[in-house]
Amino acid sequence: MTPPVFPVLRWVGVAWLAVYVPSYAFAYGLENFVFLCNLAVFLVVAGLWLESPLLLSSQAVGILIIGAAWTLDLLLRLATGVHWIGGTEYMWDPQWPLLTRLLSLYHVGILVLLLHALRRIGYDPRGLRLQQGIAVAAVAAGRFCAPALNVNHAFSDPIFKRSFEPPVLHVAIIAGSLVLVIYPATAWVLRRLVPLRAARPSGSPG
Repeated sequence: MTPPVFPVLRWVGVAWLAVYVPSYAFAYGLENFVFLCNLAVFLVVAGLWLESPLLLSSQAVGILIIGAAWTLDLLLRLATGVHWIGGTEYMWDPQWPLLTRLLSLYHVGILVLLLHALRRIGYDPRGLRLQQGIAVAAVAAGRFCAPALNVNHAFSDPIFKRSFEPPVLHVAIIAGSLVLVIYPATAWVLRRLVPLRAARPSGSPG
C-alpha cells in the first residue's frame, strides 16, 4: 500500500476545520462560507486527503493573488495604519471575537501550504477551468446572500464600490474579471513557481 503523500498535513486540515467551522459559523453566520476564500479551506483539505493535483491546483489558482493581496493589506495596515488595498478591515473590528479574527490568518498560511503541496505532487493545468467554474457559481450564489455581506462582491465591486444593473450584468462583470483576468494570470505564475504534474503513463488508470 502506497503511503499518503501528506500524512501530517491532512490531519492538520481536519483539526483546523474542527476549530474554524464552528468559530466562523457562530461569529459570521453560514453565508460567510460562500466566500471563495472560505470555500477554498474545505477544498484544500479535501485535496490533501484525496492527494488531488486538480483540487489543489484549482484552489491555488483561486487564492494565490487574492490571498497575497489580503496579506499585503494586513501588513501595510500594521506598518502604516492605513488599508491601502482593503479587505482586512474586519481584522481590527472588536465586534468580532478575537479568536475568529486570528483564524483569518489562514489567508497567509494557505498560500505557503498550497505551494508546498504542489511542489510535491505537481500543478495540474485543468485547475484553471475548475476554479473558473467554481467562481461563476460562487459569485452567482453570493447574490442570494445578504446584500450587506456583499459575498464575492456580488452586490458591489471591490474597487469603485459600484453596483451594476441589471444584477446579471454585475455578476457577469465580477465573475468575468476573475475568470478572464485574475485566474489566467495566477495560472501563468503557478506554471513558473511549481512543476507541472507528471503525465500518467499510457494505459494507466485515472
